[in-house]
Amino acid sequence: MSDLQPKDHPLALTPVVRLDTVGLSYGKTRALGSITLNMPAGCMVGLIGPDGVGKSSLLSLIAGARAIQQGRITVLGGDIADASHRAMACPRIAYMPQGLGKNLYPTLSVFENVDFFGRLFGQDRQERERRIGELLQSTGLAPFADRPAGKLSGGMKQKLALCCALIHKPSVLFLDEPTTGVDPVSRKEFWEMLARLKEQNITILVSTPYMDEAALCNRIALIQDGNILSVDSPASINNQFTDTLYAVHTNEMYRALVELRSAPFTKQCFGFGDSHHLTVNNNKVTESDVVLFLHERNHTSISVEKINATIEDTFMSLAGGEPNG
Repeated sequence: MSDLQPKDHPLALTPVVRLDTVGLSYGKTRALGSITLNMPAGCMVGLIGPDGVGKSSLLSLIAGARAIQQGRITVLGGDIADASHRAMACPRIAYMPQGLGKNLYPTLSVFENVDFFGRLFGQDRQERERRIGELLQSTGLAPFADRPAGKLSGGMKQKLALCCALIHKPSVLFLDEPTTGVDPVSRKEFWEMLARLKEQNITILVSTPYMDEAALCNRIALIQDGNILSVDSPASINNQFTDTLYAVHTNEMYRALVELRSAPFTKQCFGFGDSHHLTVNNNKVTESDVVLFLHERNHTSISVEKINATIEDTFMSLAGGEPNG
C-alpha cells in the first residue's frame, strides 16, 4: 500500500481518501492499473505526471463523478460508490474539473456565478452574500464582481472557479490541473491561495503536469501510464535519485543530444530548457570525460556542470524513459 503520510504521523490512521486496487479501462485501453494508496487529513497532496497518464481519470473516480469499475474508493469514511454515502459526503467535497472555467457560466457575472453555486448548496441569501464577499476579497476578484465570467482572463477564471468550489466550505478539495494554460503570475497566486486553504484545515488533492509545482505540496504521488511510481515528500522523492547528473550545453544542441544518448557512459539524456540533463551510468565519469567526448565530435562552446536532480529528473529515472506528453 502507498501512504501519502509517514506511518508515525498523527493523521496517518485517519485517511480522508483510501484507494484499494482501483483500476479503469476505456474499452480495450487501460487508463489506470491497480492503484492502492491512502490520503490523510490535513495535508496538500500533489498527483504529479505529464498529460495522458491517468490523473483526470483518477480524480473523477475519487470525486464520485465516474462509476468505479474495479476496486474500492473510500472518501470521508464511506464507500464513494454507495449512493447514500455519496449524498451525505458531497456537501463536504469540492471538485474543480480540468479546463479553464469549465464549471462557470460565461454570461453570468462573477458574483452571479458564485451566488448560483451557493443556492445549489441551500445557503440563504445572507449567508451567500457574506461568503461571496469573503471569497472575492481573498482572491482579488472583488473589483470584478459585475464582470461576465466569459470576459475574464484565464487566471481570473480559475480563481472564480475556485470561489464556486469553496462557497459551501468543503472539508476536501479536489483540483484537476487548475493551473494548466494559466500565466506564470496567476499560477503563483493560485498556489498561494491553496496554501492559505490548507492552513484552514482543508485537505487538498491537486493534479498537475508541472513538476516544479510538486515542491509546493506536502506529499506527492508520481503517476505514469496509470500506475503510481512513488509516493513521498518532495525531498524524499528527490533523494531516490542517486546517480551523477550533469547539465550539458554546446553549440549544436540537437546533435549533442543524439550523440550523448549513444555514448558508452550515458544512462539517460533529455532536453531540459536550454541544456541537456545527462545521467551517467558510472559515478566515476567526470565533467572532463563528457567534455572530451563532445570535443572529439567537433562541438564548441561546451559547458558541463554537475547539478542536483529535480523532481522531473527523478520522475524520468523512475519511469525509465521520457514521460508521455
